[in-house]
Amino acid sequence: MFGFEGLEVYKRSRGYNLYIRKVLRKKKLDYASENQMRRASLSVVLNIAEGAARFSN
Repeated sequence: MFGFEGLEVYKRSRGYNLYIRKVLRKKKLDYASENQMRRASLSVVLNIAEGAARFSN
């Protein structure tokens, strides 16, 4: 397990990302909007992981 995986903010952002993906499967949006929402929610998760790694030993 990586250090960031224990962070509450990481766990919540991952849950949010999964929630967004679930909602987008049910909603029919245009491709560009759906793609942007998927990438943005994933970006939050990845930025937290990157930031945590930057400040670790």
